[in-house]
Order: sequence, then structure tokens, then C-alpha cells
Amino acid sequence: MRYYVMEGVQEPRHSGSHNAERRWFLPGVHCPQCDATWGGLSDAYPSVDLSRLPDQKKYTARLEEDYAEFERLREQVRPLVPAGVPLWPGTELGPLTGTAQGEFGPFFLYSSWMLLMRREALERLQAEGVQGLKGCRTELRFRQKNPPELLELELLPRGQAHPECLPEYRPEPCTKCGRKGWKRPEELILRASSVPPELDAFRLEDFMTAIVASERFVETARRLGYEQDIAFRELPLR
Repeated sequence: MRYYVMEGVQEPRHSGSHNAERRWFLPGVHCPQCDATWGGLSDAYPSVDLSRLPDQKKYTARLEEDYAEFERLREQVRPLVPAGVPLWPGTELGPLTGTAQGEFGPFFLYSSWMLLMRREALERLQAEGVQGLKGCRTELRFRQKNPPELLELELLPRGQAHPECLPEYRPEPCTKCGRKGWKRPEELILRASSVPPELDAFRLEDFMTAIVASERFVETARRLGYEQDIAFRELPLR
């Protein structure tokens, strides 16, 4: 099976755009061990509902200086998210909420890590046998009549980059907060043993900004004419 990274295109065919944000966040942190102040922007679980948790004001885009308090907030969330996900500082939770305008094609890649689909496109992919796709509702408001129903794909962190594409000399991740001190390489190589056979679309565990699609996903999307506002670039597999 071949695998591809999903990317945007310089000249999209459709004019759709949105102005939206999540309802909830894990706060960013100041780690008392490595002294880094950080929070991710690409880790998101749109299916999660925190409305019944206490401390609602603490689940916002902010900095939590008390690391023990961050850990407490994270553990309150853990039973509500997909099993095994890391829950890094800055993790975004809940549906996209805001406004949208313009015309949307089958796929809409707002950023390299956020993939929206029209409902009919997602259902067609599933009917064609593409595996492991979970579409989550959005709360996007349109002014136009008969707006499309846009779903966000919930993409789990499952695959890993091969060590050959990483810096030769790199620090060990912080043993407390887990932060890695290196950036995503320009040319990714996928570790073959890390590929989840049950998922045809997923994120890389070590670089959440990379959405990876299987050959089955890509061939189906191309056959159905869905490669309009996105592009697929094949990844080396080792």
C-alpha cells in the first residue's frame, strides 16, 4: 500500500472560506522541567463534548502556569477523547464554531491539519470502501440559501516519521511535558511499521500537521473527481 501526504493548492477551484474556532481547548503550559512555554495548534478532536465538565472557563485558549493544574484538567478530559491519544498542551476540542461563506468543493483543507468534507463526499468515500473515516458536525453559519453540510474529519495520531528524515542530532523529548525540540522535516519519510492498516486517513504522531492518506483513499478520491482543492504527494515508506 502506498501513502500520501495531503496538501493545499495555490489556486483552489472553489471560493469557500470560514472564520471559526473551537469551543474548548487544553491550555498551553510552562513546563517546570524543560522551562518551555508551549501549546500545539494542530491537535484537534471535534467529536469531544466538554459541556458537562466543571471548570469551563479553564478550558480556553490560555496559558496555565501551574503544571499540576494542567495535568488535572487533562485527566478530566481523557475519558472523553479517543483512546490512546496524547492530549498535548493546546489540544483543541469540540466542533468548529463560526461563520462560513463562498462555494465549497468536496474537500476543504483550511490548513495542512484541518480537513473538512461535504457530507455527500464523505458518504460516497465510505460507500466505496474507504476505511476509518469519522465525520464530525461543524457549527458553521452561512448567510446563503441552501448551504452545504460540512463535516470535519477526526484524524487520529497513528503513523510515525522514519528516523532517516529526522535531524541526526536531536535532543530527547522532555520526560515531563513530552515536548520535542525539532521541527517537521521538509521531506517526510513514513515508518512502514507504524502505519495503521485499519485507517485510510490519519495524522502523524510526531508531526500532527501532516495528514496522511492511503492509496485506497487517494485512488477513490481521484476516481470520484474530488482532487480539486487539494493535492496528494506520495511519501517514501521504509
